Amino acid sequence: MLGVIVLAHGSRDPQWFGPIEAVARAVAAQAPQSPVRCAYLECAPTLPEAVAELVAAGATTLRVLPLFFGLGKHARQDLPLLAEALQQAHPQVRFEWLPMPTEQPRLLALLAELAVAKSPP
Repeated sequence: MLGVIVLAHGSRDPQWFGPIEAVARAVAAQAPQSPVRCAYLECAPTLPEAVAELVAAGATTLRVLPLFFGLGKHARQDLPLLAEALQQAHPQVRFEWLPMPTEQPRLLALLAELAVAKSPP
């Protein structure tokens, strides 16, 4: 079974989570057979917690969608270490790490389109 994790930084501001949860709802709507969880680096639920929950629910493949626009320390250093630790903790699980948003040509094209689109009347 495929499980999907929408991974983001996290915040103390409760309103910050809205867009991340909206992405998770959109993923769940497109793949209702796959459980979807949000996970955060700086608050709960953490990535290891989300992984453990999905594995306990029967997921054998976990696809992680990282929502980091910048390729800062988290993306370059923290995530590879976390990915390695998770794979060691769950050797029976296949992890699929999707590219960062800024490495997705379709998303970049959409953002450019939105930036130059004429406003609705």
